[in-house]
Amino acid sequence: MDQPNQHRRLAAIMFTDIVGYTKLMGQDESQAVKVRKRHRAVFNQLHTQYHGEILQYFGDGTLSIFQSGIEAVNCAIAIQQELQRGDIVPLRIGLHIGDIVYDGTEIYGDSVNITARIESLGVAGAVFLSGKLNAELANHLYIQTYSLGIFELKNVAQPIEVFAIKAKGLQLPKANQVQQLKTAQATSIAVLPLLNLSADTNNEYFCDGLTEELINALSKIEGLKVTSRTSSFFFKNKTQSLAQISEQLKVSIILEGSIRLWGNKMRISIQLIDVAEDFHFWSESFDRSVEDLFAVQDEVSLLVADKLREHIGHLEIEPSLVEAPPVSIDYYKSYLKGRYHILKMTQSDIKMGLDILQEILVQAPDYAHAHLGMHLGYTMLGTIGFLPAGEAFFKGSTYLEQAIQLAPDLPECQLQLSYMAFLQAWDLPKAYQHVQQSFSVRPTVEYYQSMASMLLAERKFKAALHYIDTAQELDPLSGINYHLHGCILYSNKQYKAAIQSFDKAISYSPGFMPPSLYKGQCLLMLGQYAEGLSYFQSLADQPQEDILKLGGISLCYAAMGAKDQLDSRLQQIEEKLETALMDRALNFLILCNALAGRKEKALYWIEQAIAKRLPMLVYLNSEPMHESLQTAPRFQEFVRQVIGENTTFDWPKRKYKKTLFSKTELQDHKDRLLQFMAEEKPYLDADLSLRSLAEQLDIAPNYLSQLLNEGLSQNFSEFVNSYRLQTFKTKVTDPRNHQLTILALAYDSGFNSKTVFNTFFKKMEGKTPSVYWKEVVNN
Repeated sequence: MDQPNQHRRLAAIMFTDIVGYTKLMGQDESQAVKVRKRHRAVFNQLHTQYHGEILQYFGDGTLSIFQSGIEAVNCAIAIQQELQRGDIVPLRIGLHIGDIVYDGTEIYGDSVNITARIESLGVAGAVFLSGKLNAELANHLYIQTYSLGIFELKNVAQPIEVFAIKAKGLQLPKANQVQQLKTAQATSIAVLPLLNLSADTNNEYFCDGLTEELINALSKIEGLKVTSRTSSFFFKNKTQSLAQISEQLKVSIILEGSIRLWGNKMRISIQLIDVAEDFHFWSESFDRSVEDLFAVQDEVSLLVADKLREHIGHLEIEPSLVEAPPVSIDYYKSYLKGRYHILKMTQSDIKMGLDILQEILVQAPDYAHAHLGMHLGYTMLGTIGFLPAGEAFFKGSTYLEQAIQLAPDLPECQLQLSYMAFLQAWDLPKAYQHVQQSFSVRPTVEYYQSMASMLLAERKFKAALHYIDTAQELDPLSGINYHLHGCILYSNKQYKAAIQSFDKAISYSPGFMPPSLYKGQCLLMLGQYAEGLSYFQSLADQPQEDILKLGGISLCYAAMGAKDQLDSRLQQIEEKLETALMDRALNFLILCNALAGRKEKALYWIEQAIAKRLPMLVYLNSEPMHESLQTAPRFQEFVRQVIGENTTFDWPKRKYKKTLFSKTELQDHKDRLLQFMAEEKPYLDADLSLRSLAEQLDIAPNYLSQLLNEGLSQNFSEFVNSYRLQTFKTKVTDPRNHQLTILALAYDSGFNSKTVFNTFFKKMEGKTPSVYWKEVVNN
C-alpha cells in the first residue's frame, strides 16, 4: 500500500547517462570532471526552461520528471542539440510517460523501470522514447520519430515498442546498431576454452570437455544467452583482446579460466569479466579430487550462475545444473577424450575418437552419450568426405537409434527425432513436439536452427527470422546460421540481402557447399543470367559424389531458355538417379524444369521425389523457382502431402513461475528486507552472497533475486554495494579514521575487492575515491 506521504500521479520521466564516463574517469579525471560540469549546467538551464524537475544526479546520470510529455521531449531535443556543439558530451536519453508514486524526493513504479531500460538501449546523441509517449506526439507534427522495433526489456512484462526522434543535430541509430541493441538486451555470456596449465599437454581434452559441460550447464538457465561451443572455441589459441572477442560474439560478460591436473588432484580457476566496465567482478579457484569431478562440475556451474545473477540481475536457477552420467570417472574422461578427437575433424583424429568411444561401449553399452559420439563421428566422416556418405550415415544411424532408445529425453536425441519427423516422416506437428521437448531440457543453437528451418518450410518467414536471429546471437561465427538466414531471405525474395548472408556462410564454412548453390540461384532470380552462369562456371570442380556445379550451370541455361544446352545437361543429371546422388539429382530436375517453364515435367519429377521421400521436398512451397507451379492443383496436393495444412505449435513457455504474486506482498517483503539491512548490517560481511542473505531472511534465493529486481530495480551487487558505499562515506567524515588508508576503509565497509570498490565508486559518485577523500578531509 502507498505510504501517507506518497502520491500517485501521471508524469513524463527522463533518464540520462554519459556514455563511456567511467572509462574517461580512469583515463583523464580532469577531463571527466569538465564533461560532467558542462552536462549539469546544460541540464539545470534547460529543465528550468521546460519546467522539468531534476530529482537525482547519480554520478554521470540523471533522473527527472515533467508534467507534460511534450515538454519532456522538447527538453530532451534541446539538451542533445546543445551537448552536440563544441566539446561534445556523449549522452544517452530515454523517455517514457506513465503512472508513478512520488514522495517528494524519489519516484517508484513500473514506469520508472521502463524508462531506465529504454535509456540503457540508447545511442550517444540520440533520444529514445516509448511507444506510449510517442502516441502523445500524434498532433505535434513538428516532432518526427521513427520506430526502432519492439524490444523485450529486462523486468518488463510486455514487449515495448521504442522510437527515436528525428531532429537537427540528433544522432540517428543505424540499422546494425538497432540489431546490436536488441541483442544486448539479453543477458549474455561467452565461456572461453579453459586453458590447460598441466605439465602434460595431453590433458587438453579434459579442459575442452569441462568447458563444453560448463556451456551446457549455463545454457539451462532461462534468460541467460550463452554463446555456443562453435563460436567460443573459435578463439582458442588466438591472441585477440577480450574487447574484440566481446564485439565479435556480442556478449556483455566473458568467463575465462584454467585447469591444472597433477596426480589425482585438479585446480580449476575461473574469473568473470564485465567487458563494458572492463573489470573482473569475480574469481575463484577450486582445489578438488578428480574422483569428485561430477560434483565439482555442478558446484562450479552453480557458483558461476550465482555470481552472474548477483552482477546482472534476476535469473531463475535450478538446484542442480549438471547431472552425473551413469558411468565411472574413468569412462567419462575417456568419453571426453574421444569427443575431443572427433571435434578436431581430421580423418585420423575422428578415427581415434571412434576407437576410444567403441572401447567404452564394450564395457558400458548403456552410455547414451558415447552412442551419440559415435553417431557424430560417422556423420562427420560422411559429411567431410572421408567415407562414402551413404555408408557413413548408415553406420552412424545404428548408434543414434541406440542412443534414442537409451535416453530419448536428451536434447540431442529429441533434436534427432525432430529431424526424422520433419525430413523423413513429413510430420510437422511431431517435429515441433520433439524440438520443443529438447528446448524444455536445454536450449541449444540447434533448437533455434531447427525451428527456423521448419517455419521456413511453412513460409512463416518473420517467425523463422526471429529464430535464426537468436541462433546467430548464440553462434555468431557459424556458417550454417548465415546459410539458414540467407535461405529465409531467398525464399522471401530478398535476393540481394540473401547473397550477403550466403557470402558470410561461405567465408565461415568454406567446405560447406549449399550456400554456393543458393548464391547462384539468387543471381538467377535477380535476372542476372550471365553473372549466374559465370559464377557457377567459376566454382571448383566437384568431387565425383557431387553435382553442384553441373546442376548450377543447368539452372542458368533453364533461366536463359537455352534448350539444347539445358537438355544435354539434364540427361547427365538423370544418369545420376541410379546412384547415391539421387536426392540431389531429383532436386535439380525439379528446379530446372520449373525454371524452364516445363510444368508437367516438373510435376512429374516432384511425384517421383515424393515416392522416394526426398527430404528437400519439405521446402517445396517456399522455393521461389516453383512459383510457376503454385497454381496447379497437383502441386497444391503435393504440398499438402508433404507439409500438411496450417500447422501450429506451442511456443516455449517460461520455465519458472513468478513467486511475487501481488504488489502488497512485494511491498511487505521489500520493507522486511530494508529493515533487516538497516538493523543487522549483513553487507559488512565481505563474503555476503545472494544465497547467504536469502538464508538469513529465510526465503529462497530465486525469490530474493526477483524481489531485488522487481521490488528495487537493482541486482544484488548494486543493492549491497550501495550500503557499503554509504558506510564508506560515513567513515570518511569521521576524523578518527583519517589515519587509515582509503582501501582499509573500503574493506572495513564490506567491499571485498579494490577493483569492485573503485569501479562502483566512480560509477555512483562520478569521481575517484581519492578525489572524494581529499574533498572531505580538506573541508
